[in-house]
Amino acid sequence: MAPGSLRVGPLDLDPGELTWRFSRAGGPGGQGVNTTDSRASVSFDLTRSPALSEAARERATARLGDRLVDGVLTVTASEHRSQLANRRAALARLGMLLEQALAPPPKARRRTRPSRGSVERRLSSKKRQGDVKRMRRRPDY
Repeated sequence: MAPGSLRVGPLDLDPGELTWRFSRAGGPGGQGVNTTDSRASVSFDLTRSPALSEAARERATARLGDRLVDGVLTVTASEHRSQLANRRAALARLGMLLEQALAPPPKARRRTRPSRGSVERRLSSKKRQGDVKRMRRRPDY
């Protein structure tokens, strides 16, 4: 980690790449509810960040497409009463989103067929269940 950089999820970011906004959070809060700007929003420009390689940028843009506005990812936290706690929560949430977006693609699933034994066991189980239900019926006279 370079000096002066900030670790957010899998990335070492320059703190200047993050844009912070603070506003009043909703909900109950007592006397200070109308005076403190405790909601924290952090924005990170995915498309212009030098911390991402081109392949990582494309993968993140594809996975976060619905959350991006002009290539900028914004995360908001307002669950805590203090601004500092909300800043930490927003950074943690941003890191989690980036980690999920930059994860390598999952391994492709190989199609397999059920074994002959498992097919036979399934069919014999169905036959047994049908026989049980048939025995429960009222007899035909």
